[in-house]
Amino acid sequence: MISLQFLGAAGTVTGSKYALTVGPHRIFIDGGLFQGNRELRQRNWQPLPVQPADFDALLLTHAHIDHSGYLPKLVQRGFHGPIYCTPATLELTRLLLCDCAKLQREEADYRNDLRLTRHTPALPLYDDDDVAATLPLLREVRYGRRFDVVPGIQATFHEAGHILGSAWLELDLTENGERRKLVMSGDLGREKAAILRDPEPPVECDYLVVESTYGDRLHDSEPVGPRLAAVVHEAIQRRGVLVIPAFAVERAQELIYLLGELSAQQQISNVPVFLDSPMAAEACHIFERHRECFDHEGSRPN
Repeated sequence: MISLQFLGAAGTVTGSKYALTVGPHRIFIDGGLFQGNRELRQRNWQPLPVQPADFDALLLTHAHIDHSGYLPKLVQRGFHGPIYCTPATLELTRLLLCDCAKLQREEADYRNDLRLTRHTPALPLYDDDDVAATLPLLREVRYGRRFDVVPGIQATFHEAGHILGSAWLELDLTENGERRKLVMSGDLGREKAAILRDPEPPVECDYLVVESTYGDRLHDSEPVGPRLAAVVHEAIQRRGVLVIPAFAVERAQELIYLLGELSAQQQISNVPVFLDSPMAAEACHIFERHRECFDHEGSRPN
């Protein structure tokens, strides 16, 4: 029997995790946290309708917490199989899971200090030890390489252009001589991103599972460079300080790259740029080590 069970990202856009069964073998695809309001976050504490210890392996599309943040909980609940991902995803996942455990610990401490909890004491969903038990399970696989996950399941990672190392999955499934091809998109990026390559086009398949977070709208196609230049120029004219809040992974690196491009093209003055985030700074180093994920323009040295 071949079956796909949705364990998250159904009815909501967060908590991505799926259970794929081919004959006697079962694998997870992604292991994400539910994020958002309290009702969604409470789902992270609820038991799964499957037993993690029964699964042989996990395929990770990318490092965002709504796709990777539940991995230590799966390990805590008995999963001990290999976690396959691209090399860049491996490094970013290591960074993000350590940060996620830290934030959960701080949140639990805050609630205990102010007695804002019905539980005594409030506990994090998982801790540093759970992350430490998870990281050795990560296995890197490069884009375009078909590999055996378990008997009956072969996988290939393809460029998704979403964040550094992100991939969509081409899955070749075989049971009792019957072959099927399943494509799962993970999260897909946009074409002509500042740094990353465009998403690869999908292959012909029997079944296609596609994310639809922005399926009901069209993104603005206007280039962001001129608008960013105008904002920077206005701040300089006012002799002010421009503060740009940005996600530590991907968005911060895109902004730094765009500011460098605008300065090199003399569209903005050469002003000092401060990155006030140790996590974003470490993510920049990971970007530097994985230029194989860059498009032609983004791969040139600065």
